[in-house]
Amino acid sequence: MSWLNRTRQQLTGFLSRRETPDNLWTKCRGCGAMIYTKEFAENLSVCPRCDHHERIGPRDRFVQLFDGDWTAVQVPRVPEDPLKFRDQKRYVDRLRAAKAATGDGEAMLVACGNLGGRTAVVAVQNFAFMGGSMGLGVGEAFLAGARAAVAASAPFIVFTAAGGARMQEGILSLMQMPRTTVGIQELQEAGLPYVVVMTDPTTGGVTASYAMLGDLQIAEPNALIGFAGQRVIEQTIREKLPEGFQRAEYLLEHGMLDMVVHRREIKDTLARLTGLLMARRLPAPA
Repeated sequence: MSWLNRTRQQLTGFLSRRETPDNLWTKCRGCGAMIYTKEFAENLSVCPRCDHHERIGPRDRFVQLFDGDWTAVQVPRVPEDPLKFRDQKRYVDRLRAAKAATGDGEAMLVACGNLGGRTAVVAVQNFAFMGGSMGLGVGEAFLAGARAAVAASAPFIVFTAAGGARMQEGILSLMQMPRTTVGIQELQEAGLPYVVVMTDPTTGGVTASYAMLGDLQIAEPNALIGFAGQRVIEQTIREKLPEGFQRAEYLLEHGMLDMVVHRREIKDTLARLTGLLMARRLPAPA
């Protein structure tokens, strides 16, 4: 074997043994660019090249939003598989996989902390947990957050991200739509602000209930927001939908949103708006 072949083998072996972290780079789902993960995290999971807002989990959202430490709001436990549902997999197996992948017990987490120096209760849906689907657990989390806000005399802020109702829970999932409406009514009776921030995507039964009932409707840039899918609508009305249909900017232009806010500005915007709403708060009726 020549010295050149030996050198090539030694070099190849050295390079193959060298360990490289799997998460050193992140690929943007908007433009496909490879971004240094540390740079991506420092930019709040927003692509510095195309400004695509990547989906993030509840804990990252809490860290970005609250002034410092935050406390998780306890949520009552619910039956895991009330209908004993099974399709290609058992529902309990899907839940177990979602919990292992995300580290969360359900698709919505609720926390209480300071936002701009004032107490606020924040609920965040996690699209990574079974598409953020709304089931018994999400309904209980929403009600727990609303009632924690009433108890603390604080605004309730909800970040939505969902594919809709959870099919594995059937009618029990759909019943969360009126249940969450009851929680919003309790906030209104207490004279407390209820603010919704819609992130990508917010669809289905979530859009048809608590996502569209806020005192203020905010969205992140280019978030997909709607009830039925675009193809379903086009097939129903037999027309081609306009460019950007169901995106945040289109909905803002047509009066369904109050504002579209960049992620780097969302904390200051929410602090300012909830401060104004709390300052104008009327005393709750006796």
